[in-house]
This record gives sequence, C-alpha cells and structure tokens, in this order.
Amino acid sequence: MKLTFALLPFNFYTVSAQQKPVETIYFEFDKYDLTSKQINVVTHFVKNIDTARVESIQIYGYCDDRGNDDYNFRLSNNRANTIQSLLLNCGFNQSKIIILEGKGRVVIKPDTVENLYETRLRNRRVDLIVVKKNSFGKDIQTSFKDNLKVGDKVFLESILFDIGSARLTHNSKRVLDKVAVILQNHRNLKFEIRGHVCCTPEIYADGIDRDTKERRLSWNRAKTVFHYLMAKKVSKSRMTYLGCGNKYPLGKGDNYDRRVEFVITQV
Repeated sequence: MKLTFALLPFNFYTVSAQQKPVETIYFEFDKYDLTSKQINVVTHFVKNIDTARVESIQIYGYCDDRGNDDYNFRLSNNRANTIQSLLLNCGFNQSKIIILEGKGRVVIKPDTVENLYETRLRNRRVDLIVVKKNSFGKDIQTSFKDNLKVGDKVFLESILFDIGSARLTHNSKRVLDKVAVILQNHRNLKFEIRGHVCCTPEIYADGIDRDTKERRLSWNRAKTVFHYLMAKKVSKSRMTYLGCGNKYPLGKGDNYDRRVEFVITQV
C-alpha cells in the first residue's frame, strides 16, 4: 500500500552560526512534484531575494532511506530539477545555479532513530544553499577573472569532493574543462593547486583517502586536479600542488572544506 504523508512547510533556517543559509523544501513520500502552496512560497522567495548580492545557488535533492539506490538517485535528481525549473520559471538566472545534484537516499539505522517518522519526513527534501558575494574572505576569488594578482586564491564552488574521496565528480570535471580553456587563453598565469579536507580530528593533519587508505586525502585531491588539467593540455610547468589538510577551513560548512583552491603564483 502506498502511503502519502503531510507536507512539512517550506522553511528557512541557519545550519549553524558558521554555515550558509539553507532554504529547504520538503516532499511527499515517493513524489517530486509540489503543491500550489509550495509553488507560491518559491515564487515569494525569488521575489524577495537580493539577486545582486547572490554569488550562486546550489541545489541538492535527497530521499528517505526506503527503496533501492538507483531509484532514489533518480527521485532525488527529479526533486532537484523540479526546484530548478520553478526558479527559472520565476525569472531566476540559470547562470547562478552552479550545482544541481541528487544525493539519493539519506541512510539511517531505523532501530537507532528515536522518531523514525519525523526523520524520514525531513530527509525527503531539497536544500537550496545560497552563497552571497564576497562571502569567502579577503583575496579569495570565485572565478578566473582578468585582473588576478599574485597571492589571490581562486575557489570554484563546483569543484568539491565527496567525504573521504579524491575522485572528481561529473560536475567538477565539467568546470575543470572550462578552467582548462581559460588557462589556455592566459598562458602566463601560473598557480599552485591546494587541496583541503573537512571533518578530520585535530590530532591528524590530513584525512584518509578511502580508495588508497592513505592519510593524504588533501594531497590526493590536489594531485587529481593537477593530472586532470595536464590531460587537458595545461602545461605541468605552470602548476604545482600541495595538500593543506584541515589547516584552512573557510568557516562556511563542511562541504566547502572538501575543496581545492588555485593560488596564483605568477601573472
């Protein structure tokens, strides 16, 4: 028998004092369409957001723990696409949406969760992460622009990694393909690729790469980007790479610490 649960409201909340604001839309069980009431709320969100101050928006879809992985990945992608379509129909600029990803099901252990019903309700959702301009600190750029100077850091929000992984996501590869073209047009530019990790205890300087079992995760992330750009015909003489471990958190949430940065060394 197919169950349909009540929708939770569209909420705004702050994950923590250091993390980014998140807009969350909750879905019915096994559904990716929205009610007219929720559509009105999304419309209200677009009308009231100061787009001039928004650097980008990331859209992540999720499912509860029931069903198989393949089905839930499709469902979570459909949920993310539903929200993107609404934003675009409301006039939101697609270029601002830099990540659109279905994360699949949120795995839990039902026998250890105190309120299983409520937990599953909250896992059937889409999160909109709103990134404001100039929110990453001094000398941190969010694009390869023409007036870069030595010492600038370029942080591209789409080049993020999964927990414990140094593998590039499909979205990261697409962005690096564009970076390679830009670098071919700016051949004097040299840079260092710096890898970072989140969620590592302070007693350790770096995270463990679950593929290699080495505690060199940040190094491996930087090296992965280095070799990918080499494969795209960017000369290795222009690049170096370094693993920074957990020494330089952005203070914006764990997702942003699973990153690489490009530090400009010559222009």
